Amino acid sequence: MQREKLLEKCWIVLSIMLTLLSSTYVGANSAINKQADAQNLDVYLQQIIGSGSFRNHQNTEELNRVSAWIKEQMRLFGIPCQFQSYIVNRQNYRNVVCNLNVRREEKIIIGAHYDVFGRQQGADDNASGIAGVLETARILAQERKSLRHNVEFVFYTLEEPPYANTEYMGSYVHAKSVQAQRDKIQGVYIVEMIGYYDAAQIQEYPIGLKWIYPSHANFIAAVSDIDSRGLGENFCEAMQTLECQRLVVPSITPGINFSSHSNYWKYDIPAIMVTDTAFYRNKNYHTPSDTLKTLNLEKMTQVIDGLIQAILK
Repeated sequence: MQREKLLEKCWIVLSIMLTLLSSTYVGANSAINKQADAQNLDVYLQQIIGSGSFRNHQNTEELNRVSAWIKEQMRLFGIPCQFQSYIVNRQNYRNVVCNLNVRREEKIIIGAHYDVFGRQQGADDNASGIAGVLETARILAQERKSLRHNVEFVFYTLEEPPYANTEYMGSYVHAKSVQAQRDKIQGVYIVEMIGYYDAAQIQEYPIGLKWIYPSHANFIAAVSDIDSRGLGENFCEAMQTLECQRLVVPSITPGINFSSHSNYWKYDIPAIMVTDTAFYRNKNYHTPSDTLKTLNLEKMTQVIDGLIQAILK
C-alpha cells in the first residue's frame, strides 16, 4: 500500500506533463509478421514455474535450477551463456548472461528477472517476461543475418523484495558491469509482466492518469525516462496487432523505478520497461493466484513479435 500511495502523490504533479509526452499506437503496421509461438511459451512457462517449489531469494536451489535450465535452453538456440555470480548474505546468486554476437559495433540488451516474491508461481511476475525473452532469443538467433546490433540477453535474479531497489538486484549488478560500454549500448528492453489482459474496463491508474489512458486492460505499455523515449516510441511503432501505450517520465520520479530498467538509467544507459502495468491491472500480483491459467499466451506472442520488429528495424 505504501508503494501505491507514493505513486499517487507523484502522478498528480506529473499528469499535465504526461498528457504531452504520452502516445497511443494501435496496430500501426498493416503487414503482420508473426513469428512467436504460443506453444513454445507454454513449454517455457511450465519449465520456469516448475512443480511445487518457489524461486524466491530464500530458495537458492530452485533459483539455480531455473537459471541452469535457462542457460541450457539458450544453448539449444545456439546462443552461449555464462553465469554472472555474486554473493549476498553469504549466499551465491547468479544472473544468466547470453550473447548473440553478429560482429557489430553496438549492442542491444534484452532482460527479465526470474525470481518471485514469496511462495507463489509468479506466472505473470515474471515467468511471462522470461518466456518472452526466451522466445525473442529463439527467433533472433534464426534472424541473425538481419541484425544490425549484437544482442545481449540477461536473466536477472533478486529483483523482488527484500532486495528490490538495492545494489543487490541482479540488474544493478549487470548494469554496473557494462557501464564502461554504455556508448556502444543502443538500448535496453526490460520485459516485466506481459501476460495479463482483459477487454473489460478494469484498468486502474494512479490519480491523474485515468483521463489520459484507456480504461480497458487490453494493451501493452512502454515505460521510459526522457532520455529513453525514443526506445519506447520505436517499440510502440513496431507493435502490429496489440495497442501500445507510452509513458514518459523523468528518471527521478518516485515510483518509476519498480523494475530493472531504472538501474541502467543510473549509468546513463537508455532503457525501457515493457509491461502489462502489473498491479494496476493484474490483481493476482504478488499472490498465489498469479498462475499460468491466468495468462493470455496469444497476446504475449503479439508483444514478442513487436519487440522483434523493433530490434530488427
